[in-house]
Amino acid sequence: MRLLLVTPRDSYRTGAYLNAANRMGCSVTVATDADVAIPSSAIVTALDDPHDAADVILRQLDGPYDAVVGTDGSSLPVAAAIAGRLNLRANPVATVLIADDKLKQRRALDGTGVPQPRFARARDADWADYPAVVKPTDRTAGQGVIPVETAAELAGAIQRVRSLVGTDAVLVERLVSGVEVALDGLLTDGELQVLAIFDKPDETVGLAFPETLLVQPARIDESARQRVIDVVQRAATAIGLTHGPVHAECMIDGDDVWFLELAPRTIGGRCSDALRPGGVGLEELVLSQALGCPVPAPAVTEPTGVLMLPVPIEGRLDLVEGVDRARAVPGVIDVTITIGPGEHVVPLPEGDRYLGFVFAQGTTPDDVEAALREAWACLDVRISASSSGRTDPHHPCGR
Repeated sequence: MRLLLVTPRDSYRTGAYLNAANRMGCSVTVATDADVAIPSSAIVTALDDPHDAADVILRQLDGPYDAVVGTDGSSLPVAAAIAGRLNLRANPVATVLIADDKLKQRRALDGTGVPQPRFARARDADWADYPAVVKPTDRTAGQGVIPVETAAELAGAIQRVRSLVGTDAVLVERLVSGVEVALDGLLTDGELQVLAIFDKPDETVGLAFPETLLVQPARIDESARQRVIDVVQRAATAIGLTHGPVHAECMIDGDDVWFLELAPRTIGGRCSDALRPGGVGLEELVLSQALGCPVPAPAVTEPTGVLMLPVPIEGRLDLVEGVDRARAVPGVIDVTITIGPGEHVVPLPEGDRYLGFVFAQGTTPDDVEAALREAWACLDVRISASSSGRTDPHHPCGR
């Protein structure tokens, strides 16, 4: 089986997909925009324009391929463009571009009956509905997402996000509250197969929306679970997605489920390491589906979770102490620090990286959450602060 893997330079997922392909016995060609290609045989090209990138990559392919998979970000529309030209199953490029833009996604859902917050493009907004949230249309992992409660805060947040992204692509939404959950699944001919639903036990306060804790299965009742699945299925259908992985987020408020957003990829960062339905890695499931192999229904697995370590303050990372103590916490599977000493780090909302990840499993979701929090308390993050003074109030080291 021959696989073309398209991956951007900053993807956390490249290694996981390559390892999965190796376990499955696939022959892999990698296309990337990385300055230093890994592996060295990779096709290197800019991924900014999906059709131009597809032209470059296709000219360098030899023989037929069985599947084309994009890991995340700019690789997704490129992979869709290539798959379309090779007559392989994939979502249309135009659909992927809609799903990859929060404003286009909102507009695609408007009038479909999918419950979503009131929204407007920032430059067109005559906004008086608070609390609200300002966000860029094309960023992930909470980057550039700022809650506001007044018109003055709104104006400042819009300017701050515009400065971050360098464009006017800024969205304003009504801020909805409740229990936030994340769903990961696979679409096959438009039908959603749910792999996991995580809950996010940390409440959002302050100036940013960092995703710190994810625990599965979500601690919601079966009725709420079915409503979440229904809303995500309806949203994917309305957007036009029919094939491949889906990561979606919803807010449960009593009997109401609000659709927040959806992406045609797996869960972000290294978080997929916490999700192995039936003992099979998430990337293996995605590759199996792309290759046309049957994807089994996920078996009941032990509760798992992941802690994404946010950057507490801007500056130079000196060291992270206590990693061995954190690994020794009962239930903790691994602690991985992904940023090295000496690197410059920036907290949300301007930052776009986590310090690392902690993974845990347990008998119950509560056990998993407790293990993650205990491991977090073991870590001592030392950063030489910069003059900006930007901090993340969520992080215990950012107090």
